[in-house]
Amino acid sequence: MAHSVNFISIGFLTTGLSPQTRVSRGKLGIFTLRSSPGLLRIRAVQENGGPRRLVDIIRLVPELSRNYFRSPSRRALFGGISLLGGFYVAQTISLSFGALGVNDVIAAVVCVLLTEYATKFYYSRPKVTFPLALLNNFKMGFTYGLFIDAFKLAS
Repeated sequence: MAHSVNFISIGFLTTGLSPQTRVSRGKLGIFTLRSSPGLLRIRAVQENGGPRRLVDIIRLVPELSRNYFRSPSRRALFGGISLLGGFYVAQTISLSFGALGVNDVIAAVVCVLLTEYATKFYYSRPKVTFPLALLNNFKMGFTYGLFIDAFKLAS
């Protein structure tokens, strides 16, 4: 607990506030910042004055994610993470079912069906959204991982 208060006071030091800034938890879970002169007071509350509920936070998530992914660099970063995630999942599935030697044909059929369904879902949409592009990147990484593993087994 003391570490978090020190971390918060160090973070406010860089913004020009005094090191005597402390965070206290008031009634109903409302956080209040008080600096030593008493000039600054920040409260995390809703517009109507009540405490923020979990439902309100969940309703804000789509808009916050839309704003977060407006940057092309973030879109490229998460596209690459999705591609590498598909590669990782393919390697994991191939390794686990290949090592056991049980149900590997069924696992291959399920992988092909999921890949074909993702392809049909992607190309049937009139507009490509960002989550849909992430799904397609995951599918490409997954397919690439299965091909690489097939080449490893053939050698």
